[in-house]
Amino acid sequence: MHILTHRRSRLFNWSLIVGIALWLLPIAPSWADMAQTPTEAVRTTVEDVVRILSNEELKRPDHLAERRQEIEGVLRQRVSYEDMAKQALGAQWLGLETEERREFVDLFVQLLRDSFAGKIDAYADEQVLYLSEQQDERVAEVRTKLSGRKSDTLLDFRLADHNGTWLVYDVVIDGASIVHNYRAQFASIIRHVSYPGLVKRMRDRALVVKTSEAVVSQ
Repeated sequence: MHILTHRRSRLFNWSLIVGIALWLLPIAPSWADMAQTPTEAVRTTVEDVVRILSNEELKRPDHLAERRQEIEGVLRQRVSYEDMAKQALGAQWLGLETEERREFVDLFVQLLRDSFAGKIDAYADEQVLYLSEQQDERVAEVRTKLSGRKSDTLLDFRLADHNGTWLVYDVVIDGASIVHNYRAQFASIIRHVSYPGLVKRMRDRALVVKTSEAVVSQ
């Protein structure tokens, strides 16, 4: 299911796991957070995730939009989306104006958020195991395993130190990089359509989700 055309189920599942992975990140950095190691920054989030997932009011259909907004707020706090979007888009990024870059990052955030938001509850009871941490100057990798009743998934968080706060710039799922996965998808669409065509698909997808939310909340 292609992430924009819904043709390749494998890629949908990837986006779902990405969302689950990014949900494991802290909701808001505090002074205490900035002193944390990368592993601690990931580990201390689990309770916040459980709190949001268990909020019965946010599960109501008329609170769907609010729930999605909370998800987006979580993701923006601990993920360097500009770095992620830049790497995913590749060389095309260099030719974009500032406003175009900002729009692409915003659409990229929505793409990730909307891909997993409706499915996250199924993974609320999964256990997160912290396997190891490696640091090399200003970058780090935290290896974890999402352990479920049916299968296990290896999640490696790649983080960079941004002025004392560890921000994720990639997630590796069972050995495959999410950024590289998106780069391949975006490159294919740009090659066969165009960059404006890619942006149009992302805008259209965001509009469909927004419209469906409005209908559900009525």
